[in-house]
Amino acid sequence: MIFIKTLMHKVFLTVSSVLTLCTFGTTQSSDGECALHLTDPGRTSFFDFNTNTLRGGPLGMGQPGQCITYEAVNQAYADARKRINIAQTNKDKWTAQELASVGELLLDISIQLTKNYGLSYEEVEKGLPQIDTSRTLIREVCPAFLSNVECRPGKYRRYDGLCNNAKHPTWGATNTPFSRLVGPLFSDGMSGPKVSTLNNRELPTARVVSMTMHPDEGYHEHAATVMLVAFGQFMDHDFTLMGTPADPITKNEPEECCNRPPHLKNPYCNEIPVIDNDYFYSKFNVKCIDFVRAFPSVRPGCRLGSRVPFNTLTGVIDANTVYSVTDDYARHLRSGYGGLLRMNSVFVNYGLKDLLPLRLKDPDEGCTRLNSSQYCFDAGEVRVNEQLVLATMHIIWAREHNRIAKEFGKINPHWDDETIFQEARRIVIAEIQHITYNEFLPTLLGKGVMEKFGLLLQKEGYWDGYDPNVNPNILSEFSAAALRIGHTFLPTSVERWSRSHKFIASKKLSDLIRRPYDLYRAGVLDEYIMGLTNQVAQAMDDSITQEVTNTLFKKPGNRFGVDLVSFNIQRGRDFGLPGFMEYRKFCGLPASNLFQSLSGDMPNSTIHRYSTIYDSPEDVDLWSGGVSEKPLPGSMAGPVFSCILATQFSYARRGDRFWYELPNQPSSFTPDQLHEIRKTGLARVLCDNSDLIDTIQLWPIVLPDHEINPRVPCRSGIIPSLNLNKWADFPTTS
Repeated sequence: MIFIKTLMHKVFLTVSSVLTLCTFGTTQSSDGECALHLTDPGRTSFFDFNTNTLRGGPLGMGQPGQCITYEAVNQAYADARKRINIAQTNKDKWTAQELASVGELLLDISIQLTKNYGLSYEEVEKGLPQIDTSRTLIREVCPAFLSNVECRPGKYRRYDGLCNNAKHPTWGATNTPFSRLVGPLFSDGMSGPKVSTLNNRELPTARVVSMTMHPDEGYHEHAATVMLVAFGQFMDHDFTLMGTPADPITKNEPEECCNRPPHLKNPYCNEIPVIDNDYFYSKFNVKCIDFVRAFPSVRPGCRLGSRVPFNTLTGVIDANTVYSVTDDYARHLRSGYGGLLRMNSVFVNYGLKDLLPLRLKDPDEGCTRLNSSQYCFDAGEVRVNEQLVLATMHIIWAREHNRIAKEFGKINPHWDDETIFQEARRIVIAEIQHITYNEFLPTLLGKGVMEKFGLLLQKEGYWDGYDPNVNPNILSEFSAAALRIGHTFLPTSVERWSRSHKFIASKKLSDLIRRPYDLYRAGVLDEYIMGLTNQVAQAMDDSITQEVTNTLFKKPGNRFGVDLVSFNIQRGRDFGLPGFMEYRKFCGLPASNLFQSLSGDMPNSTIHRYSTIYDSPEDVDLWSGGVSEKPLPGSMAGPVFSCILATQFSYARRGDRFWYELPNQPSSFTPDQLHEIRKTGLARVLCDNSDLIDTIQLWPIVLPDHEINPRVPCRSGIIPSLNLNKWADFPTTS
């Protein structure tokens, strides 16, 4: 089709550079309402031609300066409504599925306008979103939270992230679109998963890329512990969870793609083919891996444009892993007294601390149960049970909230449940922010990258770096590729160690996925935490354990599961992410259309393997290329992933009005309180909230070392503690 050829001319644009390439307007033409003024010739539809002619307008078909009129948008809307059923719109709460119905409608309208006008890539990406849809019939279906939000800044964050930015209320909020660093590349210019840029042929299947490029070679990192994986996944789940279809009963992604006839498949199916001679799956006669596409988003203001998925979480670090992103679920997690979270006191007779409560509502969601009497954990984020080491992090931080809340109950006995809860929540968020930038990111990115991107924390005083023009929304490249760098660190097995730092036992990673039941045994939580701080992580390279490339999410009784690497590749194509080489250009690195140009950045054997499956280095998928790059000096990530990760974490700090270091905000800490927050360390949080751990290294994300990272007693003053008396609030007497 003509519009596909027009759209797919080889153009890749950064978000900022697109603005300079085309000039659009939303002025009024002499004979009607112009929703979008197209400066190039030959841009009109029969609908607008007839309308303009009937009105006697001077602009004829094919003449420069044509308009897309509001009437044309309304006509496209009416046509789309005949095809797409929209969820009831007069509501306050929207499910991902309901939002997707509006997203489908807006995408349908955008595709119609693109076909009718033969729009170019630039006009789709920067022109269509300029149309004021509030002046069209689209306003009938536009969710209120995306079109009309009034903000009243207060001391505490909203759970859904709305009004973090008073001028741009949806920035960083839940259920809003992912941002992009580089313009999208869809096979049809609007929505279809990516194909080869060289000849429009299909790319190698995601499973072929996984098998060829990411075999299990088992290299180990020289310094990082598996705690890097545990805390990293906990942070990942604070940031990003894309809206996808869900099975109405289990609430998991539908497993109905591969073995169903086309008319019974979920419409979002985009399954991954498996070749006949697959070294692993052929043994089980598996021909296909289930996979569903992400839902299309509704842009703020219900603006038009190409497909972009949406994030159901917030774009800032706000501990939604502990507290949820909705008021309803946050209330569900609370005990209702003393500012406490609900917990399960299963070990009270052993003198041990509480576990998370049982997940009684939708018990099969994210949980593999062998019988109906087995239950996983409940927490603020639905993937708490995705793997056992992640569940340990959730337990530790829920305990930390309750520890602080109990102290506040003693320090400020006049505080009510709500005040204690919100003040404890405020501190937990600040602690997580501080540990992320003070321990996790320096280990992952290294000091050089941190310094270059302005990620180093202040040692004292306030940091006045908030910028209301920075949008903290999560980047597509971060969600679908760069943050998934953690998958290369995953170990084949997870170890348990004793309080005296001796190895006890290990379990295969695949046996701990969605099965956190070991933690219901008294004392085992401490053993896993000791394991996390003593077991070395896998290296950052293109080698991925078969525990996640062949047996992820395997069902009881099966010897195979799904392939996480294939998922990563397929998700990048679903998002329309351009190839790895385009991100080298974005990050200011040398780029070329020759495989040999990657010599020095990747091992020669890796480059050769790429040349056997891809037609051009520009087709190499971003996740695959990112984990195949050699790490930067002092960093665990290569230059492209360092660039994307550091950019996102810069946005998450500079675009967060509630950031813990800020002055002059209703949410700001006092100088004394900020001084206490800066004492926070992961070692202290683990000491305070484990059961019987005696000693731990100062930096638990790094292997212990007698000189630079010694193990020290939890009860010593070497690991500083927060003095919560700095939050003493003396009521005034009348």
